[in-house]
Amino acid sequence: MPRTAFELAANHTWLITAEALDTVMTVAAREGDLQALEAKLGRPLDNTRNVTIRDGVAVIPVTGPIFRHANLMTEISGATSTGSLATDIQAALDNSAVSALVLDIDSPGGEATGINELSEMIFSARGKKPIKAYVGGMGASAAYWIASAADQVVVDDTAQLGSVGVVLNLRKREDKSGEKTYEIVSSNAPNKRPDLDTESGRAQLQNRTDELANVFLDKVARNRGIPREEVNDRFRQGGIATGALAVEAGMADRLGSLEGLIAELAGSSTSSFSTQRSVKMTTVKTTAELQAAIEAGTDPKTIQIAEPEAVDTDKIRAEAAEAERARCKGIMDLASAGFEKEVATAIDEGASVEATGLALFKAAQDRGINLQTLQADGQGAPTATPPKDDTEASERAQGVNAITARWKNG
Repeated sequence: MPRTAFELAANHTWLITAEALDTVMTVAAREGDLQALEAKLGRPLDNTRNVTIRDGVAVIPVTGPIFRHANLMTEISGATSTGSLATDIQAALDNSAVSALVLDIDSPGGEATGINELSEMIFSARGKKPIKAYVGGMGASAAYWIASAADQVVVDDTAQLGSVGVVLNLRKREDKSGEKTYEIVSSNAPNKRPDLDTESGRAQLQNRTDELANVFLDKVARNRGIPREEVNDRFRQGGIATGALAVEAGMADRLGSLEGLIAELAGSSTSSFSTQRSVKMTTVKTTAELQAAIEAGTDPKTIQIAEPEAVDTDKIRAEAAEAERARCKGIMDLASAGFEKEVATAIDEGASVEATGLALFKAAQDRGINLQTLQADGQGAPTATPPKDDTEASERAQGVNAITARWKNG
């Protein structure tokens, strides 16, 4: 007996929100009534997928429930098939007129089959061309798995992300009145048809669901660069996060708009093209050079600030040390008995040799020694040698000689 769309849908493994699954089941239950289906989903029958290219950016829509193959559901509900998505993405990657891709996502998720293959295709294409995922409405479950595979996830403030988990929807068909169904399972495969009326049968299906969920979590952790053990808690254990909270949790990279993202990517490609055309740039190193370039009528877009020259810190340290040694030596050359305090102060306070000479000269004046005396003492008359017992006068004369010589030579 042919199985209905409802029966097929009711026995699939889903990566989808509860509300969206209810809608899918409702649509499947009303197959054959096309007008009723259109009224239910508000989509025309001729609604087809399309990829647009804007300024070198391919915008690929990922909308509605996601199925593995295009079918009546995708035609009627405006849903997406992973097969069509794979074709669209590969075409954009192969097209030389396309510089970047944007996955424009607004989907509650969908059928589990085919999602991993598509996501792996996107993940392996990283580095070939920029691939950004934009979520303006909902990016849940299977749709989020797809988004996580992109280079970056940009979301609107009101976007809803998450629902990282798996749902297995099973419905048991009862025999019609007057009919009885028999199903014979080979003896080698007792687990082929687990009995959902038993605890062990339900446990089998729970394990199957958990195994798929682990693959989901592993891939999302890798795609988003988050430790595997943190994903479930950070992503609200299958819950939904909105806008900035999704960014904070690590589900997305930043807030933004679709138009802003397209303009950003288009601008990047334009900049690359301009560089390839070798636009003449004017490099300036100082504020004066910048002002002169502007006054000369240079296009500000072609002005670039020169990279700062590398600083040789070892050379600077060596030069500073040498300068300090020269300063200290110069001051010590002025040192004489009676002026030790002034010399020590000059060294400690970082005074220059010239300033120290003036200070010592003033100190000598304060002690009653005038310039003529300094010069006379500095020149030294033959009969002016002080007596041997006049030690203090001798030391003062030596200090004055040194100061005077330094002052005259400086």
